[in-house]
Amino acid sequence: MTDSATLEQTTPAATTMLDHWVDGAAWSGTSTRTAPVYNPALGRVQHEVRLASTADVDEAVAAATAAWAQWRDTSIAKRQTVMFAFRELLNARKQELAEILTSEHGKVISDALGEIARGMEVVEFACGLGHLTKGAYSENVSTGVDVYTVKQPIGVVGIISPFNFPAMVPLWFFSIALAAGNAVILKPSEKDPSAAIWMASLLKEAGLPDGVLNVVHGDKESVDALLAHPDVRAISFVGSTPIARYVYETATSHGKRVQALGGAKNHMLVLPDADLDLAADAAVNAGFGSAGERCMAISVVLAVDTIADEFVEKVSQRMGTLRTGDGTRGCDMGPLITQVHRDKVASYIDVAASDGASVVVDGRDVEVDGDPDGFWLGPTLIDRVPTSSAVYKDEIFGPVLSVVRVDGYEEGLGIINGSPYGNGTAIFTNDGGAARRFQREAHVGMIGINVPIPVPVAYHSFGGWKASLFGDAKAYGPHGFDFFTQEKAVTSRWLDPSHGGLNLGFPQHD
Repeated sequence: MTDSATLEQTTPAATTMLDHWVDGAAWSGTSTRTAPVYNPALGRVQHEVRLASTADVDEAVAAATAAWAQWRDTSIAKRQTVMFAFRELLNARKQELAEILTSEHGKVISDALGEIARGMEVVEFACGLGHLTKGAYSENVSTGVDVYTVKQPIGVVGIISPFNFPAMVPLWFFSIALAAGNAVILKPSEKDPSAAIWMASLLKEAGLPDGVLNVVHGDKESVDALLAHPDVRAISFVGSTPIARYVYETATSHGKRVQALGGAKNHMLVLPDADLDLAADAAVNAGFGSAGERCMAISVVLAVDTIADEFVEKVSQRMGTLRTGDGTRGCDMGPLITQVHRDKVASYIDVAASDGASVVVDGRDVEVDGDPDGFWLGPTLIDRVPTSSAVYKDEIFGPVLSVVRVDGYEEGLGIINGSPYGNGTAIFTNDGGAARRFQREAHVGMIGINVPIPVPVAYHSFGGWKASLFGDAKAYGPHGFDFFTQEKAVTSRWLDPSHGGLNLGFPQHD
């Protein structure tokens, strides 16, 4: 659940302690365990964050349970007012949040602002909760009998978010959960937790009652406490596939509703008729944005043999123009989140060479615009990667772009459909027939046609297939409100004064 190896590094004495946020205020809890929070561009600890115990999680859930009793009965109009106010505050102060993201995750400021914008889309969608939580009505289904449905909140919900999107992913989930009338326990990544506290404080400023949103920091102990707590009714999770499977199986065994979004190995199929300049731009943008630490990053390009040499050359040329360095300096790509993760990603370059692949651009040789102690790895391009290699099979989650050469559409599609993951994929072509076949035949949850990162807009839903999603509900959009509400059907008869008499027979429609 946590990069425990990073805890072994020495922590300077002068660091800020990051508390939990419970019942509308900072709270230290009872646990004495802490973890360092680094500035990845400097390679130095800037904060310590408290790691909650099971007892601390119990305290947060108790606060949420008490607050929910009032929040669930708060009118739709009032909940909308809070969400609208939060959206306006978030928009006005997004630069402040972006700087927090850059300092703890390492992504460049422009990318951090983009993350916030995509999260704000879901806040705006959640502001339509009056329409999105309404039920249906059928009059006179039987003589004098009406049936209607209502959607009601499910209670206290837990959200476990990843390090790569410290603002966007929580916004995807808690915006809808709160709008639907639930109370929330948010467990952000312990690697970059400040954004969660910042947003919780902003929600309080927007008028959210104390205790409705609580933030509990932690590692596996706090996660397991949420998964097992009897008063937590549902769990939303985003992370790697092994942990997503664990979260799903553990939470469902405790009777909870679960949406667990797992890992990915996203392919981009480039056909001979594609605009190769467009495709090369897309591969670089989707492969190296946020240092490749995106579940929707393109990590494998399936290039048809006849254009593969030209395509690799175009990608390589574009990579030579990228500037890697401190995200506050206007660079294109920042560091990786920790030294441990950086070293793990870099190790795949040696694996590629030993497996017979060709390392075209080696990110270990990058010259950076930043502190030499930062967790740097430059954009890396590996050609002729065999599908038997761990470089192809593993979710590397870093700035490593692999090229697998294929003889045509059918072989490329077969490789995509043979992957255990099914999060996102893309095809680059000017052939409408090929594109239409691809969107129908690819066994993947999100498809891009000449679009490298096909993340749906807020009024659709986000999620993959196969080992990229556990549970039936995707994130945000219609699935989001379905997940965070429970439907109740009411069958109603209002008797007129002439009714009377007994009838012990089985009720029938008449």
